[in-house]
Amino acid sequence: MKIPKQEYTTEFRELSVKRVKSGQSIGVVAKDLGLIEQTLRNWVKAADAGKLNGAWRQGGYRRADGVVSAASGKYPAKAGVRNPKKSGGVLRERCAVKYAWISAQRTDYRLDEMCRGLDVSTSGYRSWKLGGKPHRKRLTDVQILALIQSIHVEFKGAYGSPRITRKLRGRGFPASKERVERLMQENDIRAKHQRRFKVTTDPKHNLPITPNLLDRNFTPDAPNQVWTSDITYLWTDEGWLHLAIVIDLFNREVVGWSLKPRMTADIVTDALTMAWFRRRPAAGLIHHSDRGSQYASHAYQARLKKYGMACSMSRKGNCWECEAYPLGCMPRPKAGSAASRTSGCTVSVSRHGTKCSP
Repeated sequence: MKIPKQEYTTEFRELSVKRVKSGQSIGVVAKDLGLIEQTLRNWVKAADAGKLNGAWRQGGYRRADGVVSAASGKYPAKAGVRNPKKSGGVLRERCAVKYAWISAQRTDYRLDEMCRGLDVSTSGYRSWKLGGKPHRKRLTDVQILALIQSIHVEFKGAYGSPRITRKLRGRGFPASKERVERLMQENDIRAKHQRRFKVTTDPKHNLPITPNLLDRNFTPDAPNQVWTSDITYLWTDEGWLHLAIVIDLFNREVVGWSLKPRMTADIVTDALTMAWFRRRPAAGLIHHSDRGSQYASHAYQARLKKYGMACSMSRKGNCWECEAYPLGCMPRPKAGSAASRTSGCTVSVSRHGTKCSP
């Protein structure tokens, strides 16, 4: 389309030439006044020749900042001034139309300037170029929290923020790990961590092993005939602690126990010593345990011999004798509770004594 010419008054041309002759360069003056440099040069030559008077027209042009000079009026348009009747065509359109216009003008103008002028984001334009949805809305915290809670319940509380984030993204919901972690902390959603299994019986040793004298006779006729002992571990606020316990198999009453941070021979020796001082049984009592190195140690065997007790040990991996052990093979007590319920019995501690009952 042909751009109409711009008309300038004699006074405007004289002022422009005066600024050039005062020492300013033609480029600076032309840029300030929105003129073409060649036009200003022609005015200077005409002024020197005394031919500057009369009407003078200049064709419309595109300035360095991308603005087309006005095609009507006595003076050129100032920088940044637009025709309000013609400038709203693209501005009033939706984002998709703006993005299409920006894409067509990329070779002439900078992307950030066009996005700023049309009030759109550069990230939205790039998403549109990649085929995305520029109008996609970000999920609110309430919506993300509902998804987090459903995944937390679905996997029985086993997932933390990293795996919940991967599940959300895998199901098509964009979310950052930091946002998921923040929402979980604010709403007290925690993963249930499985504590590492701790071995309490180590039968791989070169210490002497005694035969099984109990022979699955789990119902003695009277107290102080058969005692059994076992070791387990407890999680407390101070970390892992090991518990050794001795019970009378006649009524499953706890007669001795010991609690220590390390699982050495002295933990079972202290539990046996407590049991003997509390009951002082006659010689010939059967003491039954597993083949752990603590029970097979020389110190423990010497203590059994001193108290006149007969040592009895079950064979390795004998699950049929779990009923004989005071802690039912694997306890699961709650920290800080007066009664620790296990899979085989409940250890009840009171001022009158300790008892292990089914």
